[in-house]
Parts: sequence; C-alpha cells; structure tokens
Amino acid sequence: MTERNWAGNHVYRASSLARPRTVEELQELVAGAAHVRALGSRHSFTGLADTDGVLVSVADLAAPAEGAVVVDPEARTATVPAGASYGVVAAELERQGWALAALASLPHISVAGAVATGTHGSGDRTPSLSAAVAGMEMVRADGELVRSSRGEEGFDGLVVALGALGVLTRVTLDVESTYPVRQDVYTGLPWSLVEDRFDDLTAVADSVSLFTRFDDRGVLQAWCKSRSADAPADLFGAPRSATTLHMLDGAPTESVTDQSGVPGPWLERLPHFRMELTPSRGAELQSEYLVPRRHAPAAIEALRGLQPSLAPIMQNAEIRTVAADALWLSSSFEQDVVGFHFTWVLDEAAVYAVLPVVEAALLPLGARPHWGKCFVATAVDLAPLYPRWDDFRRLRDELDPQRVFGNTFLDTVLG
Repeated sequence: MTERNWAGNHVYRASSLARPRTVEELQELVAGAAHVRALGSRHSFTGLADTDGVLVSVADLAAPAEGAVVVDPEARTATVPAGASYGVVAAELERQGWALAALASLPHISVAGAVATGTHGSGDRTPSLSAAVAGMEMVRADGELVRSSRGEEGFDGLVVALGALGVLTRVTLDVESTYPVRQDVYTGLPWSLVEDRFDDLTAVADSVSLFTRFDDRGVLQAWCKSRSADAPADLFGAPRSATTLHMLDGAPTESVTDQSGVPGPWLERLPHFRMELTPSRGAELQSEYLVPRRHAPAAIEALRGLQPSLAPIMQNAEIRTVAADALWLSSSFEQDVVGFHFTWVLDEAAVYAVLPVVEAALLPLGARPHWGKCFVATAVDLAPLYPRWDDFRRLRDELDPQRVFGNTFLDTVLG
C-alpha cells in the first residue's frame, strides 16, 4: 500500500486501507483490529492519522445521499456525515436555508478531521469549528457505536481528541439561518499600525486575516470578511485593493474566494479558497501556533526578530484571532488566542530545522501548536499548556486502554 497525505510529504505505513460502506462494517473492522486510525481529507502534514495497523477511510460513509445532512430547525443543529468535507456540508445547508457560523480557510477538509484537531476560521467573537459540535456518534475501540451530546460528562474531552478515542461517523453541528458575507482586501499596513491598534484592526470585520512575511514591509494584505453590507474605503489609511489578490506570490487568483466587496453566500466568502480548485499552492508544509491574545505583541516582536531565519523557507504567514472555547485539548481552551500560521516550502528538513527556534520563542508565551500541522513539541512541552491535560489522559485510559487508536505520533505528543 502506497498512500500519501495531501501535501505528499508523508507516506502512510499502514498495512492496509479499508473503506467500509456502512457503520456496521466499520464496527466489525474496529472490533477485530489491533490498531486502527481514521483517514479523512489527508490534510494533516504529519503522521497524526497514520498507524501500523488498518487505516480506515470514512469517505464512503460520507457519500452524497438524500437526507445525509439532517437539520433540526427547533434545536438549530444539523447532523452530518463525519467524513464529509465542509464544502459539501455547507452547500447542502445553504440549499436548505441554513449556515455555519464559521469555516476554515479550506472548505476541502473533512468535518471529523477539523473537529479532532481544533481547526478554526478567524474572528474576535468566533471560536474554533470544534466549538460548534453539539453531538457526536463514534465507534469505540470495542466496536460499540456510542452517541454523546454537549453537556454530558466528559463531552468537552471527546471533541478535540486527535482521533485517539474512536472513529467518528456522524457529527451534530450548531447552525443558523443563512446570511450574506462580503470580502474586502486592503494592502500595506505598517507594523506601527498593527502594534498600536491591533484590537481595533481585528475588530473591523467578523473575520480578519493579516498576511505578512514579518519583514519591514509590515502586513502586505488584510482580508476582511464581514456580514455588514458596508466596508471602509481604507483600513486606517491602508487602501482597498481594486484587483483580486492571492496571499502567495505567483499563485493563481482563480483559486481564491470573491474579494469584490459584493455580498454573497457565506460559504463563498468565509473560506479563503474555492472548493472546486486547488487550495493555497499545494506544494507546501504548514505550521501554526495559537498564542494567548495578551501575548500577541510579544509574539509579533519575536517573529520579526526571527525573520532572517524564516525568510528562506517561508512562503507566507497569517495572523488571525480565535475566541475561547471549553474543549480540553483545543488550542483556544478557555482563552482568546491569536494564531500565527506559516506556509512553508515543501522541504521537511529545512522546516523542521527552524521549528525549534520558532517554538523556543513562542512556547514560553503559552503558544499551543495546531495539532494537524508541523511542530516539534512533545508531551513534556505540551502538558503544562493544557489545564485539562490529565483529565484527557484519564478519559483515554477509560475509552481505549489498549491504545487501538494509538500511534507513534500520539505517543510523542500525548505521552
């Protein structure tokens, strides 16, 4: 078996790849395997989803079918296939007149994978995608199908779980009535503005993404997504772009979402990239560190100081905000955070050589790495950053004492 992740940098070492077509097939497979890991959209850049046993693709469980996305109008929730991409789910919700409060930069990622790793969009008042999870259906290590709901004991430990507790089959998400969004891009924000008016800057729209190389040019582009029908002609003096821009030099602008300032469907503006085209550049690695908001100025200063080391391998960086949630292993657990995302060149050796330098600067500020992207921190480094760390370990011991869902990556980051 030769299977690779989305970036192509990781070859899965599983003995086989299974594609169960029913939940019953999945239950039987899990119950009979020594080691199992679920495989979603393959957008992790590490061995997070790998195993030396059976790799299980849940894609066939997410195959489009009438009634696959079930909306409960009274509860204002939608139950969806865990293996479905957010783009597919969003299109069906929009067809029924409903919407999600947030989407990640890429609509291509699976619901289960995004939820399990604490993936997020951006916004001062917008928590991670995982925070929208109101219920889950999961196959446990013994093959039993169990359902859990928000408010039940231990639920906050089940959501962002790195696939370590079971294989998700269906997820129930909070929804709201559909709404329009406009996107405007501004260029050339000096560091003095970012430093002096950071809170004002991130509050100008529902979602603000600042793209930079951490050099003296400051923020090169600010992508502002807003439910408001209006937007300022300039952003504290920074002009609005009259043309469509890509955050990566030379990348095709056809792949990014509408930047015209014309309001349109939420699912066509909240992501950075269009569902039907290759997101970002494709040939890349990614890292992200979520820093407590109060330490954002110190993080920016530190990264500006590291710019000479970062520049040779960094295609771009993005700064965005995420609101706090209550999920034990979430990067925004109980604190508002600022995410520092890096799009690197596709060179593992070079990237992993510089990550220790980045983490030496950011981890002392309380930075938590994005679970699905490249980082070098181990359990010893990570445990102090998560107040419910020991609670999660106990939950894992209870639900998977034999580590059916374990792997080398989890051994390193969870201990």
